[in-house]
Amino acid sequence: MLAYASVVPAVILSHSIYAQDSASNNVLERYGNLDVTRQGPTIDAELAQKMFRRGNTYSNLQRYEEAIEEYRKAISADPNFSAAIRNLANTYYFLERYDEAKPLLARFIELENSPTAGLIAAVSTLGQLERQSHNFDIAIDYDLRAIELDPTNDSQVHIMANTYNNAGEADKAIAVYLAAVAVMPENAFFYRSLGRILEQEGRLEEALAEYESAAEKNPDSDFYVNLVETTRRRLGN
Repeated sequence: MLAYASVVPAVILSHSIYAQDSASNNVLERYGNLDVTRQGPTIDAELAQKMFRRGNTYSNLQRYEEAIEEYRKAISADPNFSAAIRNLANTYYFLERYDEAKPLLARFIELENSPTAGLIAAVSTLGQLERQSHNFDIAIDYDLRAIELDPTNDSQVHIMANTYNNAGEADKAIAVYLAAVAVMPENAFFYRSLGRILEQEGRLEEALAEYESAAEKNPDSDFYVNLVETTRRRLGN
């Protein structure tokens, strides 16, 4: 599950937290469609913050449906309120309502301009969810970006590539390992894994080049040396 953005401490809700004043109601009626992009005077940032804080309070109390309602109101008042979008996505994810979480994660990613921990988690999670849904053409873009954003996370690389390869999407598995060696060029096992898939696809000369790279990165490994020699013999080199 994604980490929540900073939230206020849980408190006992007073009667006033349930009350909706007339100004709030008017704004929410005008901005009821969460998909509409609004600018300038149509955005009520103060109201959005108020609803966001209420959502955080409900979330801390594990009253998730009420938290969802408040986060939705916050986004309705300010559709570019990324913290509210993130927390609503997190809540849906926690409740395993993945189809509802995915568009919110995509929107959060679209709004974020710097490589924050929240962005890294959102990109990785959305790629994972799309892979689980077998939406591989959508997932691959998020997965490649996740590798770029989190270049030391080698475990996610193997999970991505194995998922694609096992699903018959070898081209995407190859793309994953190519992205991985670009950001982690000293990881010999990436070259070996890339070579294995290339060999599987009948691209033996390309596989040999990757095996040779693996051997260069780890010259003390007899495994890589033998792999290179065996592949060369198969090619008649």
